[in-house]
Amino acid sequence: MVEQIKTTEQFDTLLKDNKSVVVDFFATWCGPCKMVGPVVETVSEQLSDVKFIKVDVDELGDIASRYGIMSIPAIFAFKDGEKVGEQVGFAPEPMIRALAEKTL
Repeated sequence: MVEQIKTTEQFDTLLKDNKSVVVDFFATWCGPCKMVGPVVETVSEQLSDVKFIKVDVDELGDIASRYGIMSIPAIFAFKDGEKVGEQVGFAPEPMIRALAEKTL
């Protein structure tokens, strides 16, 4: 399951408290984001050891700025709070799964 983050504090806590995190940076108006969302959801159901979250770049621009998000969708993988990979733009399921597995 992919959890949508509502505050910067919630994001920071989740990143600190979880060993493996995949972040889907998106916007509600973004067509490719709407296409990649279900793919991320599918991968989240396959990898129970990874925490999957969504960040709306319009609502939480401070987080998007922190990571230099210039294009969306952008999917970042974090292991122990450190970024270990990223995918910008639409990606098929095998690519997103491979990115998520970098966190394990």
